[in-house]
Amino acid sequence: MSEQQTLWQFMSMESDKLLNQTLQHIGLTFISLLFAIAIGLPLGILIARKRKLSGTILGIAGVLQTVPSIALLGFMIPLLGIGAKPAIVALLIYALLPIIRNTYTGIIGIDKHITEAANALGMSKLQILLKIELPLAMPVILAGIRTATVINVGVATLASYIAAGGLGEFIFGGISLNNTNMILAGAIPAALLAIILDALLSIIQRLDFKKLRRILTAFPVALVLFSALYILPSAYGSGLKAGFTPEFMGRQDGDLGLKSAYGLKIQTVVISDAVMYQAAYSKELDVISGYSTDGRLKAFDLKILKDNKGIFPPYYAAPIVLQSSLKKLPGLEDALNLLAGKITDSIMTDLNYRTDYLHQTPTQVAKDFLIKNKLYKTPRNGNMGTVKIGSKIFGEQYILAEIYSMLIKGNTDYQVETKTGLGGTKICFDALVNNQIDFYPEYTGTGLLAILKPDAKLVTKISSDRDETYRYVRAEFLKKYNIKWLKPIGFNNSYALMMRQKQSAQLNVNTITDLKNYLDKN
Repeated sequence: MSEQQTLWQFMSMESDKLLNQTLQHIGLTFISLLFAIAIGLPLGILIARKRKLSGTILGIAGVLQTVPSIALLGFMIPLLGIGAKPAIVALLIYALLPIIRNTYTGIIGIDKHITEAANALGMSKLQILLKIELPLAMPVILAGIRTATVINVGVATLASYIAAGGLGEFIFGGISLNNTNMILAGAIPAALLAIILDALLSIIQRLDFKKLRRILTAFPVALVLFSALYILPSAYGSGLKAGFTPEFMGRQDGDLGLKSAYGLKIQTVVISDAVMYQAAYSKELDVISGYSTDGRLKAFDLKILKDNKGIFPPYYAAPIVLQSSLKKLPGLEDALNLLAGKITDSIMTDLNYRTDYLHQTPTQVAKDFLIKNKLYKTPRNGNMGTVKIGSKIFGEQYILAEIYSMLIKGNTDYQVETKTGLGGTKICFDALVNNQIDFYPEYTGTGLLAILKPDAKLVTKISSDRDETYRYVRAEFLKKYNIKWLKPIGFNNSYALMMRQKQSAQLNVNTITDLKNYLDKN
């Protein structure tokens, strides 16, 4: 019961943001649906007239719908940038197939005798279409629009990855922050939205044609009005624009800390870390929440703004392992600790640069590093058991997972199974606790703030000292979760605010306080 109360308290506290995201979600759904109907309905009519084209057009629409939604959004970014445009195009592509197919199926399913009789009465093709075919096919066409609407409500949650807003901001933020209430605050309205829209369209679909005709007259107007909802919460003023990841938005060592410690007020969009660096480089964003060892700092000529109030705690990386796995797999701890102290900040930045910008595979980067440091050994191909390695969904973690995989294969008789790209902190940590993986690389700051979540006084007390932070998370993880932090790898990948080097020099913004002062003046 308390969990439910906590959820409602959270939703009440975030009601303004929740309302804005819901409006954005409805707007995105209906803008894309409007375009999908405008394109799909004529195409369905066309292939019903010229049936030789049906296989090709339905095939193309079908292939487009099989493209994973994240990949489709990624393909759109180089063409349309970030924000609403790529999201709308991706959503309308997903909505096309059911609308085209149902329009085609509805029209060709009409009894030929009816259209022949209409021809005999001297009706033109347009009259037959408007007065006979479309009215008779309308229940089937509406079923297609109904399917497309439900698809779009679901896929629109991914729009937050590319700074297009919507309820995905809460969902992905919650996944990253290990916050169930945040996930549910986005997922419940999205599910309710899909159910309500499906039920409304189901009622419309069952109406007799006289009532249906009146509703269909108002349908385009309703679509336009619902589409306009996206504009209300999405209107930005002038000035600098920031892009923050879903996780950064909800963290005390992130947007919350920037507001409380610095009083920073800046236009903000939520965006995936996979595309925010490119968005900064292409001048679509002015400030981003990056990572201090990310290779894209070098690739895109970005500058870290000094955190002169120290809101970002130490983020020293170390593998965290189930105690039960260490007992079950003797020698695993020694193999993993071979990497302890071997990777400095500059080395990690260079490794990330090779994957992020030079597009070398994590496997090759990992092997080159181990060979250079005389740590690489030929795999033993033993059969004493399997070690399951997890990782989060960014390049650095893929590299570390590959390095650990090679160390295990070369120094033990265990096989390795990698489960990479597990999303945010919550997914990785839950997989570890539930024994689905044996270990994954984690960061002391994340362990402190996203998993343990001690009170603010304790955080302030220990977060300024990297060794004290490490000792605290090590002791608490062992006590609470029976999970052991092994020796730190050596580098500190903390959060950081970044700007383009040229823009930083032009505005004379070198610290977060400088940024705050600039925004206050402008």
